[in-house]
Amino acid sequence: MPDTQALVNDFLNKLKKLKIEGSQATARQNAELLRSVISQQRVPYTNQAGALIDAVKAVGEQLIAANPVELAVGNIVRRVLHIIREEDLSLTTAAIGGLNLSAVSDDENDDDRDGDSTLSAAAVAAAARSTLRPPSLQTLLEDTPVSAAVPQTSSSGGDSEGKTADKSSRSRKLKHDVIEAVNEQIADIVICHEQIAEQAVEHIHQNEVILTLGSSRTVLEFLFAAKEKKRSFRVFVAEGAPRYQGHLLAKELVARGLQTTLITDSAVFAMISRVNMVIVGAHAVMANGGVIAPVGMNLVALAAQKHAVPFVVLAGSHKLCPLYPHNPEVLLNELRSPSELLDFGEFSDCMDFGSGSGSPLLHVVNPAFDYVPPKLVSLFITDAGGHNPSYMYRLIADYYSADDLVVQRRATAGN
Repeated sequence: MPDTQALVNDFLNKLKKLKIEGSQATARQNAELLRSVISQQRVPYTNQAGALIDAVKAVGEQLIAANPVELAVGNIVRRVLHIIREEDLSLTTAAIGGLNLSAVSDDENDDDRDGDSTLSAAAVAAAARSTLRPPSLQTLLEDTPVSAAVPQTSSSGGDSEGKTADKSSRSRKLKHDVIEAVNEQIADIVICHEQIAEQAVEHIHQNEVILTLGSSRTVLEFLFAAKEKKRSFRVFVAEGAPRYQGHLLAKELVARGLQTTLITDSAVFAMISRVNMVIVGAHAVMANGGVIAPVGMNLVALAAQKHAVPFVVLAGSHKLCPLYPHNPEVLLNELRSPSELLDFGEFSDCMDFGSGSGSPLLHVVNPAFDYVPPKLVSLFITDAGGHNPSYMYRLIADYYSADDLVVQRRATAGN
């Protein structure tokens, strides 16, 4: 079994050096790493969920700080924390149900046991109300796991060994259930393209013209799935300067037999009047329904709005971020190398060596992403179905716990 810290350091190195291409691969590898952390984490007899949460948070803060712009990292960390809390709540609820059944089956004629059962039932009822009630502000601030809120009933010395065995069994059960849930999460990440592509036939119709920008595997599979359903349509691909990822997508579409037209980014406004629908991928989807997407996407969204063309965004659930774009800990952009616009020979010719300072007269700014506000988005298509931008915050709320949002704040505070 490889050392956990070695796995963490290796993944941190990949994140810092941008060696992982795409949010899906990043999310999958991140989930696999956290699964290993949970598997090798030793948990105490009490507060097992708290020990797992602390271990995941400690690793998660390092991962987020390594590449804050890759929001999929923080999304997966928060998803795993949510899974731990949900599985702990499930086990606690099951234990409460078992205690209730045990109390009912006690011998009512035994006065001593009847009194103990009554007290136990009262404690269990209080625990159930506390466990199933939404967390209070104090609970969120103190970051108390669900299992810590369940009161412990009194026990005699003769029951200590049995209760120790029960706690050990519950600890193994919790880790097993959490790992199974994380495995399901990894499986969902792997097949998210296929799940989104299954909906293509509902949105792309015969003889339509589709416009996209740059390169996205999700968009590629979506368009090809529509072709497989005998839909005949044409695709306009904006090249996505300065990296020209659209050239790669255009080649893939042609290789799969789709009618494709490659255009420059500046020609989008000129061509949009011929388009029936814009279908694009996303880097991340924020809680307000806004989209972080490759640079140039806002231009396409504005052109679509001007000509009343539907603007559809495809995104797997691992790209759904519970943060808002105005949060100070959210980094919406990164500046890429100027060499994507100018080679260094051309750049050196613009240096003012006569001034003695060697400072350039020409500055090159090469942002990687655009922000598209929710008012420009017509529809989101995720592996959970199609949703309006106004509904995204509710969909995102199903995947995360409110008290896990502090992970992002702690991780980015040191940057």
